[in-house]
Amino acid sequence: MNLRNIAIIAHVDHGKTTLVDCLLKQSGVFRENEATTERMMDSNDLERERGITILAKATSVVWNDTRINIVDTPGHADFGGEVERILNMVDGAIVLVDAAEGPMPQTKFVVSKALKVGLRPIVCVNKIDKAESRPDEVINEVFDLFANLDATDEQLDFPIIYGSAKNGWMSTDATRKTEDMTELFETVLRHVPAPSVAGGSFRMLGTTISSDPFLGRILTGRVASGVVKPNQTVKVLSRTGELVEQGRVSKVLAFRGLIRSPIDEGRAGDIVSIAGLTKATVADTVCAPDVAEAMEAQPIDPPTLAMTFRVNDSPLAGTEGKKVTSRVIWDRLQKEAEGNVALRISRAAEGDSFEVAGRGELQLAVLIETMRREGFELGVSRPKVVMKTDEETGQRLEPIEEVVIDVDDEHSGIVVQKLSERRADLLEMRPSGVGRTRLVFHAPTRGLIGYQGELLSDTRGTAVMNRLFHAYAPHKGVIQGRHTGVLISNGQGESVAFAMWNLEDRGPMMIEPGSKVYEGMIIGEHTRGNDLEVNVLKGKKLTNVRASGSDEAVRLTPPIRMTLEKALAYIQDDELVEVTPENIRLRKVYLDPNDRKRFSRMTADA
Repeated sequence: MNLRNIAIIAHVDHGKTTLVDCLLKQSGVFRENEATTERMMDSNDLERERGITILAKATSVVWNDTRINIVDTPGHADFGGEVERILNMVDGAIVLVDAAEGPMPQTKFVVSKALKVGLRPIVCVNKIDKAESRPDEVINEVFDLFANLDATDEQLDFPIIYGSAKNGWMSTDATRKTEDMTELFETVLRHVPAPSVAGGSFRMLGTTISSDPFLGRILTGRVASGVVKPNQTVKVLSRTGELVEQGRVSKVLAFRGLIRSPIDEGRAGDIVSIAGLTKATVADTVCAPDVAEAMEAQPIDPPTLAMTFRVNDSPLAGTEGKKVTSRVIWDRLQKEAEGNVALRISRAAEGDSFEVAGRGELQLAVLIETMRREGFELGVSRPKVVMKTDEETGQRLEPIEEVVIDVDDEHSGIVVQKLSERRADLLEMRPSGVGRTRLVFHAPTRGLIGYQGELLSDTRGTAVMNRLFHAYAPHKGVIQGRHTGVLISNGQGESVAFAMWNLEDRGPMMIEPGSKVYEGMIIGEHTRGNDLEVNVLKGKKLTNVRASGSDEAVRLTPPIRMTLEKALAYIQDDELVEVTPENIRLRKVYLDPNDRKRFSRMTADA
């Protein structure tokens, strides 16, 4: 059977997973009466809840006697490592672009990576049925993007498809609506070359890793040469060519629709999964015993943001989660780093703490949320940027991001003002649809930590922010942090509604009445700039004397709800987020007030 390997790449929410749904349905993978769900490739619980793709996943369809292997990729810049590594597996890419929004920051990122490895993309203008669609302008913008990224003449001569993945049709003409996806399938068969196959023994570069309760570790990749069969003896080489392990392939699996099916042999050019190895990981070469050299793996962009994960040492530690020791946390982080090449983990200078570096707040928040659901308890520090030093000048360099914000015209002034305070430079300001403005900034990553919530407040929820790593640049100076202080509990117990009612003038609360609190735990936000220790355990003094009106029911203002991302963005350097399977709490690093004063004096002297 003929083969084609393609990836679907695009900015977040431009319709990649919805397009894969249509290709699966129209290629006959499902029976006519079979129940299907929306965004079938988003199989992970967190992906379904958030409505985003986090992990790259493969599937395959058959069209006119040709098997097409399709890889669905994430759209968020934080998960860009997933896109970078799967581009080695494919021979072509469909670049999806929203007919109204046009090319966005992540479009630029994924297209640059695809062009760099020599792919010739197919451009697909999706959501053509939108009222504000502008297909001709979008195509011109895409062409300019390709030209700016130094595309070759062959890459600039890209085929264009228009359509609506949600409504299940694609056409080569923007003015002509068709009935199905036939024209997209035909364009893929015509434009994407068949896999190039090298001669020699079996070789495969590991691209993604997963685990199965029955088969153990499963490594997925594209067979570069030769054939792999069950029970075949293979060896694993690291990037540097060192022997990692020797073993036997217990099963060879291939994607058939949404499921992995066992096959008799995996041929060169096909994307397959192999089970039976215990140490092989991403970027390792699985090969026949006679192969001496490892295959070259695509380098991955370095992480720009780091957090410290530490053992939960609060008075409530161990009461809600089962996995609390440093050894268990370290093993889990190592397992994550094996499959996620964009993460970097190391032991921190302090005992029982580990530094985890990644691409952004979202990527690290997804890891923390996953661990929380698995029963882990941990304390997490405020995100810090990963600095570099210029080898020639000795200057400190910090990561700068390209930020694109679409906002209503009336709110553009406050956005420019707030980002200027955060040391951002405005590059471009232009109309973006009716009553909307598109603002493009270069901003230090430090200044963007915690800005998402502030942006939504300032613009009444109308702004959409997209960001992408741009480059390292000289340190831009001090950036003002949070303007308000916090309310800190001065005792351990359960909070009392009467005490919280009396403290309402001091600022909004972050806990409900009856919540467990302890000394040093943050229970609210102070209206002024300093921290304040308060007593939320104090009950009402009861007497036999009753006065008219003094026993009114206590009416409390609803507390601030702290999600994980909101909490990570809110805390300062001397604070932690305590994450347990049941709660997300904020606390000071030093719970004892005397220790806090000593630490603040030391930092002031330094």
